Amino acid sequence: QVQVVQSGGGSVQAGGSLRLSCEVSGYTDSSRSMAWFRQAPGKEREGVAGVYTSGVGVNYPFYADFVKGRFAISRDPAMNTLSLQMNDVQVEDTAKYYCSADGPPFSLDPAAFGYWGQGTQVTVSS
Repeated sequence: QVQVVQSGGGSVQAGGSLRLSCEVSGYTDSSRSMAWFRQAPGKEREGVAGVYTSGVGVNYPFYADFVKGRFAISRDPAMNTLSLQMNDVQVEDTAKYYCSADGPPFSLDPAAFGYWGQGTQVTVSS
């Protein structure tokens, strides 16, 4: 049984930093992408950042335009963990964030991912 367990998140002022983490158990296909998504109230779920690991273990991160230069994603394929360092957060980053696994390379389409964490709330105040 695959489990995606998230940690981190919370409340922060604009311009601050937060770190999200997740661990995937029961799933070991490191050739598939892992990614972070978010969903704000009344909006569709959108991709934030993902990482694809090559067959020789090189991680290739990819980002949505609205977080480039502010967020950094990292993955430890051996430990099956994923992190998202969020810097210079803005009010519009307020959303519930989801960790996901089993996605195609370089994709941020939520419909293409198979496993999901429980979500963690990130609230940014001005």
